[in-house]
Amino acid sequence: MAEAERIIGTPDTPDAARPGQQRPGDDTSPQASARAGGPQEPATTERPRGRRRIAVLFAVAAFAYALDLVSKLVVVARLEHHAPIRLIGDWLQLEAIRNPGAAFGFGEAFTVIFTVIAAAVIVVITRLARKLYSLPWAIALGLLLGGALGNLTDRIFRSPGVFEGAVVDFIAPKHFAVFNLADSAIVCGGILIVLLSFRGLDPDGTVHKD
Repeated sequence: MAEAERIIGTPDTPDAARPGQQRPGDDTSPQASARAGGPQEPATTERPRGRRRIAVLFAVAAFAYALDLVSKLVVVARLEHHAPIRLIGDWLQLEAIRNPGAAFGFGEAFTVIFTVIAAAVIVVITRLARKLYSLPWAIALGLLLGGALGNLTDRIFRSPGVFEGAVVDFIAPKHFAVFNLADSAIVCGGILIVLLSFRGLDPDGTVHKD
């Protein structure tokens, strides 16, 4: 009888485990399951979370870039070579000008240098996106990226030439430099980055205290 039980695989001892049962002393920890080649629980959700933050960054950048591009097309077609449009008396008006310098009209003699800087900023932000896990940082970097792309497009495609093109500015507050929506996006993104840094929030989502 014992020989027959051995041949068909039926245990003849009461403490032997039946299929699907756990025997005393069995190690069912995830580490043991991994050693045995069994199924493992997902270790982390960081990668999907990081992809969502990257999607937010590029969505914000695309929105800022599209808004800046459309506004400049409208200004060049409807406002350039025309009298300024007053929005709030003398305090705020729309006036189309061509700016060969940096944001807000600074540094007109260094157009090529500012073009190279803008291109470098775009590359740095794109590389930093791989380690991005913070939603506020994604929004801030998206604003910077969209603004940099908007002004870089002008410098590449507008006269007088490639990498020397003049940026279209049209928002003219009283007693202040004329600027555009790309400049506004860059400034807003920069301010947000400063605030996040003061709060100790890093792009990877960690919080540090000095």
